[in-house]
Amino acid sequence: MHVDNFISKKFNLALPYWTIICPILAIFSLTIAEGFKDQMWFSAILGIILISAVLSAVHHAEVVAHKVGEPFGTIILALAITVIEVSLIVSLMMSEPTGFPSVLARDTVFAAVMIILTGIIGICLLAGGVRYREQNFIKQGVSTALITLVAISILTLVLPNFLTSEKGGEFSSSQLIFVAIISLILYGGFISVQTIRHRDYFLPQTSKDNVTSELHVEKPNLLTTISSLVLLLVALCAVVLLSKKLSPTIETIVMDLGAPKSLVGIIIAVVILLPEGLAAYKAAKQDRLQTSLNLALGSALASIGLTIPAVAIVCYFTGLEVTLGIDAKSSILLVLSLFTVYLSLNSGRTNIQQGIVLLTLFATYLFTTIVP
Repeated sequence: MHVDNFISKKFNLALPYWTIICPILAIFSLTIAEGFKDQMWFSAILGIILISAVLSAVHHAEVVAHKVGEPFGTIILALAITVIEVSLIVSLMMSEPTGFPSVLARDTVFAAVMIILTGIIGICLLAGGVRYREQNFIKQGVSTALITLVAISILTLVLPNFLTSEKGGEFSSSQLIFVAIISLILYGGFISVQTIRHRDYFLPQTSKDNVTSELHVEKPNLLTTISSLVLLLVALCAVVLLSKKLSPTIETIVMDLGAPKSLVGIIIAVVILLPEGLAAYKAAKQDRLQTSLNLALGSALASIGLTIPAVAIVCYFTGLEVTLGIDAKSSILLVLSLFTVYLSLNSGRTNIQQGIVLLTLFATYLFTTIVP
């Protein structure tokens, strides 16, 4: 990782200027945002700053990932984004009007899973297929992630619709606690397999050219790694807070267009998942599909495995009610997406058609959300 600038020479901090400035600028813009409330031009500037914060987050995540190696690098990015996503969901739930079960956690988790399964994985398979015709990965690792994802998503998002203790896709208090524990067990078991027992299942499979180039890329020093980790957390916090700040403006635009309010959640989820999506896309373009799949599937698992327990704890101590069961249309799309991803990744080799199919499912998900 060669960077030739003043701070690199003076402080041995191998980071480009823009990756340091953008997260700081994003936090600063949040401090002055109240003074420009309801100003459309300032909202446009915040949107640009938001994108710059996302790009800087991707860069810092890659620095940390290069230092710690796989699969720990992808886990760091997935956990960092998911923890902040959970914080955003919980804070919004606490500020919602009482008297009605909250659907925020359900909508956010479902949107994140669909975006990851069909959008991020789809574009990665398409990009890799266009450039390399076929790409390989370790089947055992992906199968482990998929079987965990199938179980955890069906148990949390579909099962509530078929239980009789509560109505309208709700868990009872005991059921919610039980599912939260199950989610933690499933996610904890996957992390154990990924990092300890079968770590080799998740290591990138690269071509000779990539292996040669990676061997000659010097790993960042400790100061650069720590700085990138701090700036990554700052950038991710800025992404979530800017998304929250811009959501009323986005909601107004969506309503003016006559689209359903649920589209706002999708837009916010897309922005929050952009760092992972861009990192996964870049890896696929470099013929590192294993890293792309580690990022995508690990993020989907973390999104459910951490969000549901956090929501359960909030509901238990505050008395809030939450609806987790998705409707019939969403259930069909979820099951179809899981089944298609499983078939696409069942052989250990991918091509362009699998990416096309997944992206058409993503388009269908978006279209049926706008035109239900």
